[in-house]
Amino acid sequence: MSTATASPSSQPETARVYRMRTDEHLCPFGLKTVALLKRKGYRVEDHPLTSRKAIDDFQEEAGVDTTPQVYIGEQRVGGYEDVRAYLGLSVPGDKETTYTPVIAIFATSLLIGLAVSWESSGTLLSLRMLEFAIATAMTLLGLQKLQDVESFSTMFLNYDLLSQRYVPYGYFYPFAETLAGILMLAGALIWIAAPMALFIGTVGAISVFKAVYVDKRELKCACVGGNSNVPLGFVSLTENLIMMLMGLWMPLKALIL
Repeated sequence: MSTATASPSSQPETARVYRMRTDEHLCPFGLKTVALLKRKGYRVEDHPLTSRKAIDDFQEEAGVDTTPQVYIGEQRVGGYEDVRAYLGLSVPGDKETTYTPVIAIFATSLLIGLAVSWESSGTLLSLRMLEFAIATAMTLLGLQKLQDVESFSTMFLNYDLLSQRYVPYGYFYPFAETLAGILMLAGALIWIAAPMALFIGTVGAISVFKAVYVDKRELKCACVGGNSNVPLGFVSLTENLIMMLMGLWMPLKALIL
């Protein structure tokens, strides 16, 4: 496997790239392939295919069905993902599980919480900052589910105990989570937001605990939508426990303060 680690006195290895670039379509994978090869130190011979005839002729001659196609030396490497594999880089598969979406949402929520806390009270670290961050996370997670409620409800049915008994609950859940998060951000109508968060958080925590730790099932979590590859487990349980705590804390704070 070559990564073009040529010495300063030698010429960089050459990669020939054949990619689609017509008036109707500029192939994004072609652009990504050229940029990746240059970043890895290859000298790129770029061969844009600028007409349908040029594309068809190339595919027939090369015996391929798609572009871009990359050749390094006399070896045909293939398309963008093939090049990544050739260079020893990760090639995420359709079924590969990842925590990246959850990490991105919680990290962004924390930064928003810090920003809002600074703007509203002039301090970064405060109890209200945590409330802002958690409520933002609830809102963003709800938004992910609202993008495709049908897919979410289907994946949710794999493990949620209430939706398995009452299917419409799977359609109600994204709206409830989003609304509870928005109301908690505003500090308004807590008598609606808190019971809602407590209810869906409690049902969710029990469902996840049973599916993962009692039944020992390996499932994907619907927490970031119905098309996610996030594994059901500790993160999903933590999300629900935090909602439960918010559902308890917000009305308690209102009574105390």
